Amino acid sequence: MSNLAGLTPRHFLWEMHGRVAAIRLARPERKNPLTFDSYAELRDTFRALADADDLDAVVILPNGGNFCSGGDVHEIIGPLVGMDMKGLLKFTRMTGDLVKAMIGCGKPVIAAVDGVAVGAGAIIAMASDLRLATPEAKTAFLFTRVGLAGCDMGACAMLPRIIGQARAAELLYTGRTMRADEGERWGFYNRLVAADAIEAEALDLAQRIAAGPTFAHGITKTQLNQEWSMGLEQAIEAEAQAQAICMQTRDFERAYRAFVAKQQPVFEGD
Repeated sequence: MSNLAGLTPRHFLWEMHGRVAAIRLARPERKNPLTFDSYAELRDTFRALADADDLDAVVILPNGGNFCSGGDVHEIIGPLVGMDMKGLLKFTRMTGDLVKAMIGCGKPVIAAVDGVAVGAGAIIAMASDLRLATPEAKTAFLFTRVGLAGCDMGACAMLPRIIGQARAAELLYTGRTMRADEGERWGFYNRLVAADAIEAEALDLAQRIAAGPTFAHGITKTQLNQEWSMGLEQAIEAEAQAQAICMQTRDFERAYRAFVAKQQPVFEGD
């Protein structure tokens, strides 16, 4: 196991709030765009989270009133125009690896979206487990508006499962902005929160989750993602095995003993 509390990334901001890690993308004056380096560092960080034993949840927060403006036009899109196919595929696989790392990190990830969340920024929100937004949030999968397909970083697999096939198709074909109220109504956002309260709300939610049975939360995240490709019978059997594993944890015993004693359980993640 590893410790990440003292992480000092070069290309994004990192804060610890107890056992909750908070990430803010950098360069608010540019609405927090991604670069080749920040993509790679985020991917590597989420990969390392799988083995981190000093944190139990992650919150991705806005910075300067915006979430993320996607790939930097000058530092990513410009260079991509001059790359050969091998270089392009290396890049697109790296961006997809960030989503895979978020899914595979074993920790609940909460996105708190304010202002702009477009392109890869919308994807990062999509790949999170839970999403809060301010009424001012503007979310767009705008790949077609730069001459690309809407099938970027898993969008055609994940977005229809969150908001439905037809709604996802509209957003991915047109690249139009999804308003915050639409996102909440469609189930993309769990709820809307005022801009001056969203960070506190997201951190509070993360801390409440982190206070729960964290080993079991990791199992829940695994099953939520793996059961997409399972039939019902396979899913029920997988959940039977997963729950039997959780029944061997000390947290399960703690919950029972606390119930008998009419107390609140204090979970320790083992």
